[in-house]
Amino acid sequence: MRAVYPGTFDPMTMGHLDIAERAAKLFDELVVAVAESRKKNTLFNVDERTEMVRESVSHISNIRVVNFNSLLVKFMSEMESKTVIRGLRAVSDFEYEFQLALMNRKLDDELDTVFLMPTKQYIFLSSSMVREIGALGGDIRSFVPGPVLKKMQERFCGDENTPCWGD
Repeated sequence: MRAVYPGTFDPMTMGHLDIAERAAKLFDELVVAVAESRKKNTLFNVDERTEMVRESVSHISNIRVVNFNSLLVKFMSEMESKTVIRGLRAVSDFEYEFQLALMNRKLDDELDTVFLMPTKQYIFLSSSMVREIGALGGDIRSFVPGPVLKKMQERFCGDENTPCWGD
């Protein structure tokens, strides 16, 4: 069975990676789908985000990373999947994610959403927090996978080989 884990992943965090690793154990194949997201002003373009995710999950053999720019239910049909994976960090995420799941089910009554919570060490983590902390010179090394850290250093420090968050 194939599941799809959609998101903007701007950038992918350790929380996202935790969800992907655990979801990959539950399904034959996990498609991590990087959304183009026209309404969000992203730090990285869709190709950069897709490549960072691809490098971050390269150690997991049953994950495929693609990008998409369509309605999720249409993309799910193209992927021949009926299972969406979503991460829930806190109760505040639940209402929004619940509404999305219900709308997706209304658009395709065979679509199911599986909610996974990240491990407790990542429960507070969000991409927007990581972007803000990184932009303000805070240390993000423990919040993002290595390939993402390199890109963030390049974006905020001017050079992937010159760490701006300690040594």
